Amino acid sequence: MRGIFVTGTDTDVGKTRVAAGLVAAWAATGEAVCGLKPVAAGAEATPAGLRNEDAEALRAAASVELPYEQVNPVCLEPPMAPHLAAAEAGVDLATAPLARRLEAAVPEGVTAVVEGAGGWLVPTAPGETLADLAEALGLPVVMVVGLRLGCLNHALLTAESIAARGLPLAGWVANHIEPDMTAAAANRDTLAERLSAPLLAELTHVPDATPAEVVESLHGAVSRLGREVLA
Repeated sequence: MRGIFVTGTDTDVGKTRVAAGLVAAWAATGEAVCGLKPVAAGAEATPAGLRNEDAEALRAAASVELPYEQVNPVCLEPPMAPHLAAAEAGVDLATAPLARRLEAAVPEGVTAVVEGAGGWLVPTAPGETLADLAEALGLPVVMVVGLRLGCLNHALLTAESIAARGLPLAGWVANHIEPDMTAAAANRDTLAERLSAPLLAELTHVPDATPAEVVESLHGAVSRLGREVLA
């Protein structure tokens, strides 16, 4: 599989905003690109089955149309930790079969933007986390940092864990999720000094921004990722 894995420093830090924005930005360059949400916990029942809002955003931004079940192979209704929702539903989240399903879903020559759930080490199957899935796919990682109190520790720990798995951190995105955060710029600069990966983009606080509205902010990120990771 050719693509990237988008993780976050926590839940609700803007992973979908960034992932769907990257999909839309790549699509705008003429790239054949799709978005994947391997596991989603928090879905609504529809006539077509359970549907997750994040997965639908990824699907809508893509230039390559895939069936919903391929974009989001595991869709769980309760909005809770994936392993808990899966246990409640009797669903197996084992890494190996899930990785095979994702790899089979992406046509040859298509770039995939794979969005995780929650943070980097969210539990899935017994003894496994979503980090195991990123490792199984062998994808470089883009880390979304939600700028709020505690983000320095969360970002540095996440980057350290990514490196420990032998995966490249292709870059990170600073997302302003708290408009009144004290010393937001200083926190961003501290991370820029301490993270070896480049700052790909900085997103302003626009909670309801659509993927199309953040394409301009992520254009440089797509250009850099395309040159350094996906060539």
